[in-house]
Amino acid sequence: MTDYRRPKISGATWFFTVNLAERHDNRLLTENIDGLGRVLRKVKTDHPLDIDAIVVLPDHLHCIWTLPRGDSDYSTRWALIKAGFSRGLVPGEGEQSSESRRKRGKRGIWQRRFWEHLIRDDRDYMQHVDYIHWNPVKHGWVKRVSDWKHSSFHSFVEQGIYSLDWATEPVEAVEAGE
Repeated sequence: MTDYRRPKISGATWFFTVNLAERHDNRLLTENIDGLGRVLRKVKTDHPLDIDAIVVLPDHLHCIWTLPRGDSDYSTRWALIKAGFSRGLVPGEGEQSSESRRKRGKRGIWQRRFWEHLIRDDRDYMQHVDYIHWNPVKHGWVKRVSDWKHSSFHSFVEQGIYSLDWATEPVEAVEAGE
């Protein structure tokens, strides 16, 4: 197997995309949102991190994390989140199982890897926050950002960072966060 290398910078802020193995017509994450929330809270308790922004869609999620000073281990956290969520599901539910996965005793819930991006500066941070919150509209799940309930957008509205009608008209800057 290839030696997959990821940057390790302690106390950094990261943007992540994590996908289910089977994305077509799969609503596993939103249908099991309470279980995902429990797992996230447990991992945050055992391995502290700040979830700065998050959106959970039916088949994938995006988030921004800031790790504590002196800590760069986001991979362990993702492994725990994926495993904890998978254990909470009925065997076979939403799975895409291959012989390779079965031989290793792995379930076929998640794609094996995730995508990470080191946040470089305040502008990069806000572009990714905007991208996270715009994502349900981008994928056609809702027409307005405020209509998607599985998003940190609502806490950003409460904090006065966004207005409730933010991005009701498509904005090029939102799409630039890709």
